Amino acid sequence: MKTIKGPAVFLAQFMGDQAPFNSLPSICKWMADLGYKGVQIPTWDKRCIDLEKAATSKTYADEIKGIVNEAGLEITELSTHLQGQLVAMHPAYAPMFAGFGPSELANSPKELQEWGAKQVTLAAKASQNLGLTGHVTFSGSLLWWFVYPWPQRPAGIVDTAFAELAKRWTPILNAFDEAGVNVGYELHPGEDLFDGITFEMFLEKVNNHPRAGINYDPSHFLLQQLDYLQFIDFYHDRIYAFHVKDAEFNPTGKQGVYSGYQGWVNRAGRFRSLGDGQVDFGTIFSKLSQYDYDKWAVLEWECAIKHPEQGAAEGAPFIESHIIRVTERAFDDFAGSGSDESFNRRVMGLQ
Repeated sequence: MKTIKGPAVFLAQFMGDQAPFNSLPSICKWMADLGYKGVQIPTWDKRCIDLEKAATSKTYADEIKGIVNEAGLEITELSTHLQGQLVAMHPAYAPMFAGFGPSELANSPKELQEWGAKQVTLAAKASQNLGLTGHVTFSGSLLWWFVYPWPQRPAGIVDTAFAELAKRWTPILNAFDEAGVNVGYELHPGEDLFDGITFEMFLEKVNNHPRAGINYDPSHFLLQQLDYLQFIDFYHDRIYAFHVKDAEFNPTGKQGVYSGYQGWVNRAGRFRSLGDGQVDFGTIFSKLSQYDYDKWAVLEWECAIKHPEQGAAEGAPFIESHIIRVTERAFDDFAGSGSDESFNRRVMGLQ
């Protein structure tokens, strides 16, 4: 068995206009002081990284890596969640996603989609230049508005949508394959890949592409009321990254999974700071260790109640306390009598 790396933290939710949250050197130092050992970098935030420059200049990539290393940290993965969303974007959602790309493309959905695909492709080379082996992103969605439809879905539309999704992602996955980097899709409501079944449908369409994997985040599964522990048993060989994020689901006589259009504080299902929700992290870390997951455990902090600085401070020791130093021997080795084939045959009464 192998030991999980960590604790690490996704920087996206902590970046801001005030120091120490407004630059990569200062936020890395702040996170290191809290006990983090790795950072996951959002590639849409120029305060953290210039993605195109990192993809085209090994010197610049080394500079970024040096900034992180100087703080005593490692880069876990690059993230293209926002750009990945644009790879597949139903036109009805285009106005709301326009802010994920350049302002000059705001009214050009097709060009915005092409820009997003190019950005994610650049992340493959940037990851290679940084010496990374994993990447995290969203799949985007052409079909989400049909998740619970009325009138019923037109026959064949799901297959059509997944075929198109695979068509858009296959060249990107090939670019990651050339770079030697795995892609972990965060399975998330609002994306076409939001649970195990949809991931399998996608995997079939991309011919079981070896780079197509999962960024495992149990919070999204708890809010769907999916068995997030058995999920690991099913898909552990495709789990390429791990977001440590907590959540709670408290249905009432007035609202359930869909939460009545309420804001986050008043939803039956809501994200929480680590330790404040209902996710069974003890079993998650045990299962991942059992299946030899040896990559990073990365805090993604999203809580409607707690201040982010408190969440960050509590997150590092929480993850640290759950990382299992795996054993190198069986607990009952002391009682072993030793044996060979001849001895075993005598024990079995075969000679």
